[in-house]
Order: sequence, then structure tokens, then C-alpha cells
Amino acid sequence: MNPRWNTAHFRLGMREIAALTPGLAAWGLMTGVATANSGLSGVEVLLMSVLVYSGASQLAALPLLAAGAPLWVIVATAFCVNLRFIVFSAQLRDYLMDLPLGRRLFIGYATSDLSYMMMLRRWPQAAPDAQGRQEQRLYLAGSALLIWVSWIAASLIGIFFAQSIPQEWGLGFVGTLALIGMVLSLADSPLRGLAAAISGAAAVAAFALPLKLNILAGIAAAVCVCMVLEKTRPEMDAPRRPRA
Repeated sequence: MNPRWNTAHFRLGMREIAALTPGLAAWGLMTGVATANSGLSGVEVLLMSVLVYSGASQLAALPLLAAGAPLWVIVATAFCVNLRFIVFSAQLRDYLMDLPLGRRLFIGYATSDLSYMMMLRRWPQAAPDAQGRQEQRLYLAGSALLIWVSWIAASLIGIFFAQSIPQEWGLGFVGTLALIGMVLSLADSPLRGLAAAISGAAAVAAFALPLKLNILAGIAAAVCVCMVLEKTRPEMDAPRRPRA
């Protein structure tokens, strides 16, 4: 490890995210099992787990691959599921824009929902000076590293021991609980809470659509409604203030 990473802010990032990693590991384990049972080759399974690094898009794409869906449907589904990372990138821009492009791209790969959430919760604004931004990035690096290790390790365990893990363990339910907790943590404004409610309701209403197109329908409905509300009711996007 780079010696400058062994700092108080790097360790703080790891320490604060540690309590959330068990749920994330359960989600990664379940994703690894699902990927291993998808019919892909061993190399494809490993590459998908390490390179995609997104349980939601993996689980959205796997049934489509198994059903022989057109490539554009698979790509569009994974793209829409990961649209939130465009928002993440926009909000982290001020923290990272003084870094070289290669480092920004790597940080983009390594940043997950939880590391983004913890970063913005601790520092809603980028520091005005270079030293402050470096400390913020070290915090982000610490949390992102622990999340990546937990996710990849759990995914690989799920892949290699997929046939040995009993279905009675209910890993799908554990993974769902982890996602619900993540959504509730990110829905820190009325507009974001409404987006989650609209997308969920629309996806359920459109469940009969083939090729998991209900996921696209849910995302499209939430995006359209929230784009209108963001312009007409901008106060809805203000974060909720914690109660005293």
C-alpha cells in the first residue's frame, strides 16, 4: 500500500464503512451464486464479476442472457440500472477534477453506492484547498477499497461454491434487504424518495412485460416525473435536515 494512504482519513473511511460490509458481502455472495448458475463459461463469470462490479446490473442482465434477449436490450437494461452513477460522477466532480484522467477513471470504477453515500454524508461540499480535497479523497479511497475487497471476495466465494450453498440460506432475501437499506440511505430528499417510490411502483405495474423491460419502465417513469418536478419544485431536492 502506498505509504501516504496509511493516514487517519484513509483509516477513517475504512472504519466507517466496516459496519455496512456484512450486508454488502451477502449481496455479493448471492450475485456470485447467480452468476455461476447463469450458464456462462468460467472465464466469463470471473470477468463479469470483477470488471462489471455492479450487482444490480449483473442480476438484471443475467436473465436476459439466459433468455437469449437481443444485445441492445441487455446493454440498455444494464445502462439504465447504472444511470445513478452519472449523478454520482456529477456530484463528485469538484472533489476529483484536479486529478489526471486515468486516476479519475479508476476512481469511477472503484466508487460504489455506499462509498459515494458515506463521502457525501461526511463532506457535502468539496474542500476549497488541495490539502483538504486530498484528505477527502483518501477517505473515499479507504471506504472504496474495503467495499471492493468485501464484494469481490464474497462474489468469488459464491462463484466457486455455488453448488455447495444451500438454497435454504435465503441469500436472495438478504441481498434484497441490503439493497433496501442502501436505497433508504440514499433517499435523503423528498424528490429522491419520490423517485424510489415511482420507479418501484412502475416496475411492479409493468411486471408482465417480457425481457425484464419492467425495469426500464420503472426507471423511465421515475426519471420523467423527477425531471419535471426538479424544474417546477426545486425545493423538493433539498436534503432533509436531521432531527435535533
